[in-house]
Amino acid sequence: MSQSQSRFIFHVDLDAFYVSVEVRENPNLKGLPVVVGADPQGGKARGVVMTSSYEARKFGLKSGMPISTAFRLCPDAVYLPPHWELYEDASRQVMRLLRGHADRFEQLGIDEAFLDVSDRARSLDEAKKLALAIKKELQDSLGLTCSIGIAPNKSMAKIASDRQKPNGLTVVPFDYPKGFLAPLHVSVIPGVGSKTQAFLKEHQIETIGQLQKVSGQELMKWFGKTGVWLWGVIQAEEMLPVIGRDMPKSLSVERTFKEDVEDFRKVYDEAADAARELGARVRDANLLFKVAGVKVRFKGFETHTRERTLAGFTNSDEALAGEARSLLKEFENKNRPVRLVGVRVSQLKRETAVLTRLDEWARS
Repeated sequence: MSQSQSRFIFHVDLDAFYVSVEVRENPNLKGLPVVVGADPQGGKARGVVMTSSYEARKFGLKSGMPISTAFRLCPDAVYLPPHWELYEDASRQVMRLLRGHADRFEQLGIDEAFLDVSDRARSLDEAKKLALAIKKELQDSLGLTCSIGIAPNKSMAKIASDRQKPNGLTVVPFDYPKGFLAPLHVSVIPGVGSKTQAFLKEHQIETIGQLQKVSGQELMKWFGKTGVWLWGVIQAEEMLPVIGRDMPKSLSVERTFKEDVEDFRKVYDEAADAARELGARVRDANLLFKVAGVKVRFKGFETHTRERTLAGFTNSDEALAGEARSLLKEFENKNRPVRLVGVRVSQLKRETAVLTRLDEWARS
């Protein structure tokens, strides 16, 4: 694959984004173990870690970990609640900057994006210079660092961006991209979760190099249509376009009762139905969410909202309905008529084909 025949695709991933924004706002946090997520309440809380600083990760902390476990591993960390408006504002500034350097731009979530720079970078050297310029501009103008992967396609760029975190720049060898992939563990493939890893291990496959020896037909037998996509990824043949789409901050479905409801079972039922509708909208938009929330309005227009951060991204309406019911329990015994109930998702992330979750095949 020569440079002249290749696209130059960047995957830009902000380093520990929420924590980095908090540190930017409060420089006294720099160098400390910092955790953004639920209040640990002395290690008794049920919430999760959203993200943590690299100093905290040295203690074994990671995203999605129960906050009680994080507190046990690192009780002296600084634990902060999420400040969504702050992160969303920073994200808008970052994405505006990145979009200005791209021929085609695709935002994946609040802190990552694909850039196709093939028209403005005619060689790999030019692509590297552009990536370094982007990193410097982010640091100088917004006080944030990022890791960038440069590759001929989206899946390899995403894999590459994670190789030298934080503040890294990883370039896939354009003359032999399959060789770059071969020694890596299959877990680095976007969408390969624990179920797929276990399945592959049963077939004595742990590295991408070993998986590259499996025929496309065999992969289709194992994974159905997703096997075609997987073959393209591991053979460095995936050529999905970078597609510009707007990323919503949140999605919600609200239901107003014709008459105020006193039986809270009806509130639960309506919330479950709203969750099913919202889950379908999330999947139709090829999105995943990590925060689930509810809204309840009583007679007299007194309104309350609650939200919870999940252990990982999902698009399951069952998971959403379960979280909504759990969050609504707080209001069940208020003995007040309910006028409206709503379900909301936020912290959204794009689920394109390059992010297809292979573990879905195990459910079918």
